[in-house]
Amino acid sequence: MPVEPRQPQSPRILIVDDDPGQRSLLDSFLRSQGFATVLADSGERALELLPAGKFDMMISDVRMPGLSGLDTLRRVRENFSDLPVLLVTAYADIREAVVAMRDGALNYLAKPIDLDELLATVRQATGLTEATPLRFAETKNIPAHVVAHSPLTIALFQQIALIAPSETRVLITGESGTGKEVVADVIHLWSARATGKIIKVNCAAIPETLLESELFGHEKGAFTGATAQRIGRFEEADGGTIFLDEIAEMSQPLQAKLLRVTQDGRFQRIGSNREIRTNARILAASNRNLEDEVKHGRFREDLFYRLNVVELNVPPLRDRREDIMPLTNLFVTELARNRTRLAEATVVCLQNYGWPGNVRELRNAIERAVLLSRSEMILPEHLPAKMREAAKSNGTTPSADTQQLDEMERTAILAALAQHKSNRTETAKALGISRRALLYKLQRLRQQGFQFE
Repeated sequence: MPVEPRQPQSPRILIVDDDPGQRSLLDSFLRSQGFATVLADSGERALELLPAGKFDMMISDVRMPGLSGLDTLRRVRENFSDLPVLLVTAYADIREAVVAMRDGALNYLAKPIDLDELLATVRQATGLTEATPLRFAETKNIPAHVVAHSPLTIALFQQIALIAPSETRVLITGESGTGKEVVADVIHLWSARATGKIIKVNCAAIPETLLESELFGHEKGAFTGATAQRIGRFEEADGGTIFLDEIAEMSQPLQAKLLRVTQDGRFQRIGSNREIRTNARILAASNRNLEDEVKHGRFREDLFYRLNVVELNVPPLRDRREDIMPLTNLFVTELARNRTRLAEATVVCLQNYGWPGNVRELRNAIERAVLLSRSEMILPEHLPAKMREAAKSNGTTPSADTQQLDEMERTAILAALAQHKSNRTETAKALGISRRALLYKLQRLRQQGFQFE
């Protein structure tokens, strides 16, 4: 009787991190790419698992209570000298990570983790060196009110499909009006928490004196006007998701209290000494560059790294023009009471305009046009004057100078990426741009057909 060939086992990876969200992200992502994973919440636990584990690789955070990632690395080297070890580190730890490489670390990845870079490093370390592209989870059914026609938007929702099932915290960035709240809604919808609530708090819309009570609640008599007990939004979101919009507007004292919740899920109502636990998944959003806010002392560095386990950047509407008309048609259907159509000249205006206010500005423009139109046809005269001017200037046609600059930028990025062996952090430093800006540019290049690790 013929013996069937034995199927090769998936490489086994030990993931070491005290942050449950980070562990969940690495676990779900690497499993989706065909790897077997084992989780440890401390360096001590990792050292217990290693002797009998037959692992092909270890991925460890640097900063952990008890045995740090660097100490764990040194202990691993004593007994498992050939085991590849990848360190995950915040920007502030990069010097330590470089020292750790001298102690035998394979490499380091800076937070927030770039999944492409992670996958390329893991494949190389485990011997899977084929240059196959990142195997995104198949995008689930996108809700009817969400438009994803452009390559950048499709790639964004493919990333969401990967990270939504994990428990990790997500920082959603992008210009005002791009649709960060919509992204939060889809993350919740595609997560295991979809049957629970998603609670939304706009930190910029609530006075500072009331925001703490809004988030954590208060007891009766805790302050003047507190005539009854109030349940806070974190307590209300237990078992579900809480979305903190405009997080950069939060004061430093309140940031310190939020940090405690991100660490262990504990908080106290105002006027109470009793600790309350919440199992809410935290999603945060900002239209500011939080790295700059940290540098200028306006945002806590430790909170930034707690919130920014994964960063999703929502591209501006001007960079995803394939979405303009589908969004327009969606808004017309929603806002018009009759069968309203757009004149061809109106379409030209909409497509040529730069949309500094993004999707929010587009919706407002369509709402205005629907109100001004007295027939079933929306004409250019129903749009704001600046949009009509855009049609005359034909602002979407790139000039030869612009094309030349784009080509020079692309050449510089790809050359720097190759020089630094696909390390995004070092590449960004060499180019003199932020890592987030580099990731966004690489995403655009990939959609244009350029291949890189």
